Amino acid sequence: MKKTNNFKTITLVALVAFALVTIFVSSSVLFDWFNIRAKQGNYVPFIVKTNLTAGVIYLLSVYGYITSRKWAFWSMITAALILIYAFALLYIHIHTGGLYEKHTIGVMIFRIVLTLIFASLIYWDSNNKK
Repeated sequence: MKKTNNFKTITLVALVAFALVTIFVSSSVLFDWFNIRAKQGNYVPFIVKTNLTAGVIYLLSVYGYITSRKWAFWSMITAALILIYAFALLYIHIHTGGLYEKHTIGVMIFRIVLTLIFASLIYWDSNNKK
């Protein structure tokens, strides 16, 4: 039982940190806090908005995970699907001549993979209770 509590705590801390960083960075670009927008170059507004939305969904998932709700997993899957959809739109945006930063592609892939990892961890922990 102790291992499960440590596992859950580590997962929660990591997910909260990822959510808060996501919300901070996305909102900083959107609202130009700390002059971050100038440092971002050719950012794609719908990607930034999608990331901000995902950050809020991550925090919702944290609440669900803390309270042992089954929907915590499904909210993470929803975040992943939203990110995948935005990534497909980014692909279209790029191939129709839209401006973007090359690192955006890698960051989106990283975010999608990490979201799916968190979803898997929540699913695994939720279904391995004795």
